[in-house]
Order: sequence, then structure tokens, then C-alpha cells
Amino acid sequence: MAVESSIVATVTNRIMELFEQLEENPYQVPAGVSARHLHLQRDHVDALFGPGYQLTPMKPLSQVGQYACQETVEVIGPKGKPIKMRVLGPERKRTQVEVSLSDSRNLGVIPPVRTSGDIAGSPGLTIRGPKGEITISEGLIIPDRHVHMTPADAAWFGVRDGERVSFQADGEKGGILRNVVVRVTDQSWLDFHIDTDDANAFQIKQGQMLTLIKERNTK
Repeated sequence: MAVESSIVATVTNRIMELFEQLEENPYQVPAGVSARHLHLQRDHVDALFGPGYQLTPMKPLSQVGQYACQETVEVIGPKGKPIKMRVLGPERKRTQVEVSLSDSRNLGVIPPVRTSGDIAGSPGLTIRGPKGEITISEGLIIPDRHVHMTPADAAWFGVRDGERVSFQADGEKGGILRNVVVRVTDQSWLDFHIDTDDANAFQIKQGQMLTLIKERNTK
């Protein structure tokens, strides 16, 4: 109950902060910087942490029902050097490992840039947990730049699901991030997701407001 109360309080505070930001910048979107992480399917949770093991929520993420777990694992690519990664919950239908290009070079394999869930034909690797290890044949990707929106958000910005847009980042190393996919669902929370390579290149901080620029339609 204490963990659930903490999650509710954190989400409530985040909502209030976003409302205040949007009042000042009604046509901007907050940036969410995603470090390397992975999602696990049920049988892989069992193999890595023990039969029947339940992932432990640590803190909520921007999207409804998503959370960072206390659990971490080691991910091992062709170079053989383990890289520590945090598990995100809840469980997924298929295990998926998300890294930046910098991370992938350290692993020794360059995966494709993909939308979450699109792992067919992507590289595999080994994942080591406290109770065992597994080797997946595919599932390693560099996540694409994308922005989460509700239908109401999409109407406000005049965009639609699947559309490609750009974002303007201000600052000393500001610039335009192109080829951003709009993802619209009823359960979304307005957030522009980038990896640590993008954040470092443009000096974008977590929660920084960026301006959306319409680019082109893909549907």
C-alpha cells in the first residue's frame, strides 16, 4: 500500500507540474529522457529471478501503468562485457531490450531503430539475472523518437496517430529533432521520448519543454 500511495502522489504532482508548464507554453511538450532498459516476458522473469517471482515497482514512469522496477540485470553482447540495465514493468508479451547507439557499441552489435514492440529480425543477446541467464534470438533495438498523446492532445496540436513531426529544442546546443512518430492512445500521457544520446547531443533535460513542429503525414 505504501508503494501504491507513493506512486499516486508522484503522478498527481507530475500532473500539477505539467498543467503549470502548459499554461505558460500551450504549444509545447515535455521531454522524457529514457536511459537503457528492458522489458521482460513472464517466463524470462522466472528464469532470471526464480519461479513465480514478482517484479517490484520502484517509481512510476510518465505513461499510465508503466513503472521502473527495483530489479536490474546484466546484458551481454558479442563483446562479452556485461552492461547493467534496469527492468521496467509491467511484464510484456515479449522481452525487449532498448539501448542508445552508444550503448550498442559497447555491447558490440548495432541494432535497428524501431518502434517499441517491433523486434522481428533484430539482434539477440544474453541476459543474466540473480537466479539464471537467458539468451534471446531477437529483441535488441534502438527506440525511435516518439511523442505520446491522447486523442484530445492530438486534436490540440493538429496531428494524428502515425504522423511524423519535429521538435525544436532551445539552448546553447539547441536544434531540431526530426522524424518523431506521434503515438495516440486513450491511456497516453503527453510526453516526447528520446534516448540519452539525443538528450546529450542537444543538452535536453528531463521535463524540458520543446516546441512541436508539424512535418509530414505518413498515413
